[in-house]
Order: sequence, then structure tokens, then C-alpha cells
Amino acid sequence: MNETEFNQLAEELMLSIEETIDDSGADIDYENAAGVLTLTIEANGSKVIVSRQPAMAQIWVAAKSGGYYFNLSGNDWICTATSEILQVLLARVCEEQGEAGMVFGF
Repeated sequence: MNETEFNQLAEELMLSIEETIDDSGADIDYENAAGVLTLTIEANGSKVIVSRQPAMAQIWVAAKSGGYYFNLSGNDWICTATSEILQVLLARVCEEQGEAGMVFGF
């Protein structure tokens, strides 16, 4: 995959995360700036950061529990450390940081 293709997929991913949060009614605010999506858990102000890394064709997630790197495999972004798909890991870290019941179904 070239950088243009990666950036298109990453932008679609970020929009899917935003739409999922909007549709869920969860108490999560987000801000998307310069390829970095910052999720703020309203209950306690903690943050989950989702960023794109075009040079490596990876999506990175930073949470209280650590940093996670994702490679595209088929249609799924797979964590290099835990083998979780991105949707599952995002739901888990949001719950760990105070927003239970979040489901990312993109």
C-alpha cells in the first residue's frame, strides 16, 4: 500500500470512530487535528489518542494502559502486541478509562 492509499484508509477509519461515538451517545468528546484523533472520556478527563503513522503504514493508539501499534491485515487493523482488532482494543481502553459499554462496530 502506498502512502496515499494509507492516508485514505486512515481518514476513513478516523471518521468511522467519530461517527461511532456520535451515534452511541457515550460521554466521549473527540478532536481530530493533523491526523491525530484525541478521545476525551468525560467522566474523568482521561484521553485516548489515535494517530496515523504513514511512514510505517500503521495506526497507533496511546492509552493509560500503554501504546499499541496496528497493521492492516485484510479489512482489520490488528495490534502487533495483543493481536486484538482495533475496535476491540478501543472499546477495552475506553472501558478501562471510565466509559463502559462502548462498542466500535466499523
